[in-house]
Amino acid sequence: MAKFITIGERLSTTAPAVNKAFTERDPEPILARAKQQLDAGAFYLDVNIGPAESDGVELMKWCVELLQSNFDNVPLALDTANKAAIEAGISVYNRAKGKPIVNSADAAGRIEYIDLAAANDAIVIALCNGEGIAKDNDERMGYLMTMLERGMEHGMEGEDLWFDPLFLVTKGMQDKQMEILEFIGQISEQGLNSTGGLSNNSNGMPKHIRPIMDSAMVAMAMMQGLTSAIVNPNDLRLMETIKSCDVIKNNTLYADSYLEI
Repeated sequence: MAKFITIGERLSTTAPAVNKAFTERDPEPILARAKQQLDAGAFYLDVNIGPAESDGVELMKWCVELLQSNFDNVPLALDTANKAAIEAGISVYNRAKGKPIVNSADAAGRIEYIDLAAANDAIVIALCNGEGIAKDNDERMGYLMTMLERGMEHGMEGEDLWFDPLFLVTKGMQDKQMEILEFIGQISEQGLNSTGGLSNNSNGMPKHIRPIMDSAMVAMAMMQGLTSAIVNPNDLRLMETIKSCDVIKNNTLYADSYLEI
């Protein structure tokens, strides 16, 4: 993967307006949020419908068809604990602009999400944790190898497993940040792709600080080889930082207008 891949995080049931729109099948708030993110430079959109135990299959199909029909087959990450809903979303997904992403597997109770991705020729985000957060990089690497082997056994290409080191909250886990960055470097050294929920890093900080902290973290992580992140694309400082790092890393060609591209 060359150019950094941004996955827009703003279509999630954690936002009350989105949750209401999903429940009522109201397209307008969903399309408005999607357009904002795509206009700001998101490549993928994460569609997080939550547990969706009762209506997940119908809801995910509706979301995929709504977004892809309105935004020229925009590539999507399908994000739910309901496996049947992910399969349903993939069944109506148009791959013209990119494979679907299954979000997400781990090395414990959700390892079968790797099998699901393999069976459907999809990308999978693989969280480098087990029953709980890994205590150190050796444990993270153990989880990574477990999931990589699982994917290989099921015929996946290594590039279709995107490993998530799990960004940790700086406010309270400040001493763990360099460890996470070092692990991203270890993923990169193996020629593997990486991603993660970047804004976890700034959770609990004042609103004006979060874009500063997230921008610093993404720059340091890209230097270590991070290839993707789940972000708020409407954070202008963050998106400008990502685009600038892509230029410095020679992932994109410099032009005076690079911030507009």
